[in-house]
Amino acid sequence: MDQQKLRSLVFEKTGVKIDVDDPVFALVALNEAVLEEAVERHVARIDAASENLLHVAQQQGHGHGHAAAEHPPGYVPTPSAGMVRPIATQSSSITPRELRLLAMAAGIAILSALLVLGGQAAFHKSGLSAEQAQALQKAERIERALQQLDPKLRAQLPAELQK
Repeated sequence: MDQQKLRSLVFEKTGVKIDVDDPVFALVALNEAVLEEAVERHVARIDAASENLLHVAQQQGHGHGHAAAEHPPGYVPTPSAGMVRPIATQSSSITPRELRLLAMAAGIAILSALLVLGGQAAFHKSGLSAEQAQALQKAERIERALQQLDPKLRAQLPAELQK
């Protein structure tokens, strides 16, 4: 673990300066130890599986009339194409399943928004009293009547209302 490299990396990414005596390095060391132990367990499992595969391959080789002496020690024959599935080395950024889930989530979000807007429209009260609502209706009727007046008379009206 290169502490100077880690300090530089933390500073570049976060702008936070840490000292080599900072307790965070104890956590990094602990993380390394746990990770190393996990890797060792997995390597042991892979080694055991490889040994098992070698044993099975050698048994199949003997069963088909092949002698084990024909191959160098540690040789593992390549399995036939029907026995091995190809391993995906690259994956698309978004799988078809994720696209379906994303489309469903978008649809649910749109339906939810429409439901909320519909509820607001159905239950929204204007907040006006009956008298205020009547006054607004009367003002609208007066406005329509004013629009039907002669343009000259309409132009004189604001001056007359100011008096």
